[in-house]
Amino acid sequence: MEKVSIVIPAHNEEEFLPATITAALAQDYPDFEIIVVDNASIDRTSEVARSFGGVTVVYEPNKGLLHARERGRREASGEIIVNMDADCLPEPDWLSRGAAHLHDPAVVAATGPYYYYDGGRIFRAFSFYSQKYVYRVMNRIIQAFNLGAVLIGGNSFIRAEALEKAGGYNTALLFYGEDTDTARRVSRHGRVIFDPNLFQSTSARRIKAEGAFTIPIRYVFHFFKVLYTGNRQKKAQ
Repeated sequence: MEKVSIVIPAHNEEEFLPATITAALAQDYPDFEIIVVDNASIDRTSEVARSFGGVTVVYEPNKGLLHARERGRREASGEIIVNMDADCLPEPDWLSRGAAHLHDPAVVAATGPYYYYDGGRIFRAFSFYSQKYVYRVMNRIIQAFNLGAVLIGGNSFIRAEALEKAGGYNTALLFYGEDTDTARRVSRHGRVIFDPNLFQSTSARRIKAEGAFTIPIRYVFHFFKVLYTGNRQKKAQ
C-alpha cells in the first residue's frame, strides 16, 4: 500500500479550513498524511490548521498557488501526491478510490470532476456533467496525440516520482493553466486517468466572485495556450 500525501494550499482560509481538514482526516485510506501550506496568510490559517492533530503545517512566504504546492510536494513523504483546495469536502472513500488508479504502474496521475456544492442548481448540474463527459473525452484525445492530458488542480492524484521527473510544479505560473501545465509534463512519463466518478466537492465562491461566464472562458483560453506553447517548446528542443 503506497503512502499518500494530501497537500492543501491555504491563503487566509481560517473560515473554510476546519471543514476541509475534518473531511480529509475522515478518509478511509490506511496510510496518509495531511500537509497544510500556509501561503503568506495574514489571518489565523496556521493556528486553525495546527489545532487539528495529525496535520503538518508549513509556511510558504512566496504567495501563489504553485509556490504552495511545490513547498508541499517537497515536504511530502508519500509515493502519491494528492492535491485538494482549502474549501474541498471529499467523501470518506475519495482517497481510496483515487489512489486505486495508481496501483497500475503505467498510470502516473488520476483526476476527476469538481462538484460545486454551493453553486446555483443549473450551474452546478451543467458544470458537473460537462466535466464528467467532455473532459474524459478530451483527456483521451489529447493523450492519443501526445499533447498532454487533463487534470483538475484540486482533485488530482500524482505519482511523486513522476512529478519529480517532470521538475515539480512550475512556480512561474500564477494560476490559470497550472493544472494543464502539470498534466502535460507528467503525461510524458505515463498515463493520466480521468475518472468521471472521482468527484471532489468544492465551493463555487471564486466563480461567484469572478463570474460564471468569465471564468470558463479564462480556463479554456489558458488550457489551449499552455498546450500550444508547451508543445512548441518541446518541438524546439
